[in-house]
Amino acid sequence: MSEPIRNRYEFVIFFDVENGNPNGDPDAGNMPRVDPETGYGLVTDVCLKRKIRNYVETVKEGESGYRIYIKDNVPLNASDKEACAYLGVDADKLKEAKKKDEHLDEKLRDFMCANFYDIRTFGAVMTTFVKGALNCGQVRGPVQLGFARSVDPILPQEITITRSAITTEADAEKKGIEMGRKYIVPYGLYRAEGYISANLARKSTGFSQADLDLLWSAILNMFENDHSAARGKMAVRRLIIFKHDSELGCAPAHKLFELVRAQRCGDTAVPRSFSDYAITVDEAHLPAGVTCTQMG
Repeated sequence: MSEPIRNRYEFVIFFDVENGNPNGDPDAGNMPRVDPETGYGLVTDVCLKRKIRNYVETVKEGESGYRIYIKDNVPLNASDKEACAYLGVDADKLKEAKKKDEHLDEKLRDFMCANFYDIRTFGAVMTTFVKGALNCGQVRGPVQLGFARSVDPILPQEITITRSAITTEADAEKKGIEMGRKYIVPYGLYRAEGYISANLARKSTGFSQADLDLLWSAILNMFENDHSAARGKMAVRRLIIFKHDSELGCAPAHKLFELVRAQRCGDTAVPRSFSDYAITVDEAHLPAGVTCTQMG
């Protein structure tokens, strides 16, 4: 495995949606998530990490060390048992095995980190309860993402749709079409902020420079293989990366984030495209030991 990264990073992602639903809320009929006090749109960190996982799984399919732990239709305990089998330990007697080998927890963790990209990146709680506790440990990942929030308040619209396909024979005798609804955001520019700890990469998961390069690529392309009727036109517009020249960093993260601004330009009353915004970074006030790179 490659050497872990040695520099701390913070980053800002700007992405937008046009006539789509970036992240539906199951508690609100799948309406786009909104902060009820301010009207700003929200996209959860879980949603963004799902896109990153899907991209990595697509471009690294079949490559050793780039499997995905949190994925559809794959029980977590099945992956946990692979670590036990690799180390020659009976998964049903893991507790007893750990009493005999005081380093077994570390060995299980190292196997999972080496084989699963998303554990190396985001961390994981690898404990399931099937015939007793199957515990491969808990890993705190070096890469953390916050919720994305829209730059301006959004106004989700409920669109009525029709379809000619009727569900049952009984309904077909009574009507020729059925009605339905879907939610859209006419336009929204969202901002998400993230953190990468070189200290955790070194001490915990071994997150490497190759992993970091893949992460940047995944962020820039996370919507490119995720198009659907609900999310047809979504794109990452800008990725702004702050790199510290040390493992623990040279400045507080919030001060770096404050250097990044997205402001409306022109006389547009209601933004309807990315060209209605100007994104700027006040690089003149970058703290010593921090460099800035913009991508996208």
